[in-house]
Amino acid sequence: MSQEAEAEPTNACTPPDTRIYAIGDVHGRADLLGKLQARIAKDAHRAAETRKLVVYLGDYVDRGPDSAGVIERLIDGPLAGLEQIFLMGNHEDFFLQFLEDPEVGPLWVTNGGDATLASYGVKGAKDGGAKDMAALSRSLAQKLPDTHLEFLKALAVSHREGDYFFAHAGIRPGVPLDRQSDDDLLWIREPFLGSPDEHEVVVVHGHTPVEAAEVHCNRIAVDTGAVWSGRLTAAVLHGRSKSFLHT
Repeated sequence: MSQEAEAEPTNACTPPDTRIYAIGDVHGRADLLGKLQARIAKDAHRAAETRKLVVYLGDYVDRGPDSAGVIERLIDGPLAGLEQIFLMGNHEDFFLQFLEDPEVGPLWVTNGGDATLASYGVKGAKDGGAKDMAALSRSLAQKLPDTHLEFLKALAVSHREGDYFFAHAGIRPGVPLDRQSDDDLLWIREPFLGSPDEHEVVVVHGHTPVEAAEVHCNRIAVDTGAVWSGRLTAAVLHGRSKSFLHT
């Protein structure tokens, strides 16, 4: 299937003559990312807008089988002619923390970091690896391509286009956008998810899995649990219209 009808109306609008694709959490599913990018390319080819933009909402790594392949594919940039914005997710934050501070290793590994280590050829995370996380961190640093590290370090934590604000997890209600903390942008669930308040913008986010993409009056959720469901989703925003592409 390619598109779904919107669930709830919002009055948010993209910048003029701009079509935006916002992709939810990939979590090591390079196979699904390739399929969704192909559908985006096909949709963009027949779209009338001059400016076309893809916003990736973070959590490219962990849990799924090919985190290294996901990052390589993002770096390669197969969507010719489309602008691309790459945001950080809490799992990329974990990844970078582990390279600097191996003490976070046990928590990262139990949250899917073992799959990322394996995708880079680092073994031992499940076989007593917690006893020597420093060695695993050194091994990962040695095997990690420089281009991948540069990609991870360059990730932004948010991006705005017109009336839409893109962040991995969401925002803290009542706090101006320019005062949002990185911790909230990467990790927040409540009180963001349950807030009925109008924000300055409509927030497009991932982080919290939903069965199907959700459109609320103040936010759009596009993390459809691809690593478990096989359903990777992108919101398609142009003017005041919205729809979804998915695998």
